[in-house]
Amino acid sequence: MTQSRAPQEGWRLVDVVVAAVLGVAFGAVFQGWNLLWAATAPAFAALPPLQGLIYGVWLLPAVLVPLVVRRPGAALFGELVAASASALFGAPWGLLTIVYGLMQGGAAEIVFAAGLYRRWGVVVVVLAGAAAGGAAVLLDLALYYPAWEAGWQIAYAAVVIPSAAIIAGAGAWLLVRSLARTGVLAGFPAGRDLPRI
Repeated sequence: MTQSRAPQEGWRLVDVVVAAVLGVAFGAVFQGWNLLWAATAPAFAALPPLQGLIYGVWLLPAVLVPLVVRRPGAALFGELVAASASALFGAPWGLLTIVYGLMQGGAAEIVFAAGLYRRWGVVVVVLAGAAAGGAAVLLDLALYYPAWEAGWQIAYAAVVIPSAAIIAGAGAWLLVRSLARTGVLAGFPAGRDLPRI
């Protein structure tokens, strides 16, 4: 598991800018994902919980942004900016998208905080992705699928949480490793810790 030195307390201007740019970029990606979600719904008509297999993309900023900037609050900030941008770009769920950003980013933030912002290995980021997925499941079941029978609700959780762990968690970890190899993250801890992550 990757450990780094004590977390740097304050955010540098470059951290804020990069985190915000990543968040807005993912807000744009979310628009495409929103369309894909709507387009694929008929394919899952027989078993709607299985659509959760593609859920994890919406949770990527909650893991990717803190992996890059490694500052307290980065998971919450990244997911919230992405959700806000998505809402501004016309997400079909409107301002509720921002509530999702708060909950999903906050859930991932708890995992990074539990490691005192010093652990950045694949296990931690997979757990952070899973936590964000768990928050998404709770909101979805309460707001959109409360009438589903218990079996479908359990199946939905059993699909979304692993999707989040794999796509948002492991996916973000692999993406940051790839970016670090190019040198674009040289000014960030993720770029300097490449041999250990």
